[in-house]
Amino acid sequence: MEFLNKTAISTGAASGMGLLFSQCWAEAGGNVIMCDVNEKVLAEKVSEINEKNGGRAVGVICDVRDYAQVVTACDRAVAEFGSIDILCNFAGGTAVRMLGVDPSLEFPDIPIDVFDWGIDVNLKGQFYFAHAALKQMRLQNSGLIINLGSITGEEGDGRGMDYPTAKSGVMYGLTKSLAKYGSRYNVRCVCISPGPVLTRPAMANMKTLEGRAAEPQEIIDLILFVASDKGQFINGTSLLIDGGRNAMGRA
Repeated sequence: MEFLNKTAISTGAASGMGLLFSQCWAEAGGNVIMCDVNEKVLAEKVSEINEKNGGRAVGVICDVRDYAQVVTACDRAVAEFGSIDILCNFAGGTAVRMLGVDPSLEFPDIPIDVFDWGIDVNLKGQFYFAHAALKQMRLQNSGLIINLGSITGEEGDGRGMDYPTAKSGVMYGLTKSLAKYGSRYNVRCVCISPGPVLTRPAMANMKTLEGRAAEPQEIIDLILFVASDKGQFINGTSLLIDGGRNAMGRA
């Protein structure tokens, strides 16, 4: 799986799977626009990739909730490298955790602003980037959009309801719709929907049929397969990579 001179946009790229994808893409010969709100850490990670891979990474400060910043990131990809071959929408997270909400608060007692943030980041952020990137993908008559779903989009959550709401919207409505539109321009859209992933220790507590959480590299390997010549017939679907969690009972 080599991606020589192919250009990727990775959101949430200063850490976690967004960073790991960026590292792997550059190592496979590709160029990567790394988008994140954490300017200091992003600059450090971009520098590390460029020291190892000869200047294939460019950092762009971008809040995925701000469409103007999203457009700027896509424009930067075209200005630097001439194309957008793959967009990977990694930025996201459960709002109650990310914003440090008091764990004793139940759903109706959590400020609505928390849920606004969650839906904006996890749903509208992916929608915004697809909308902006498709302008270039349409022009070049090629491309791949990778959305990030979650097993939570299948299971629901009785407290942090913004997250499964956003993820289920991405996994089905958004991904299928983008695939339908993109087909006329040779653009695919695939959603990768992980179960528990060891991007943080607490994920090890989520049960799977495999008896473990996924290593982040396992998720990235699936994305790289979908992007490769061997994955070209995968389109318009959500691929669960959850160690069989969705096959388990939810009592």
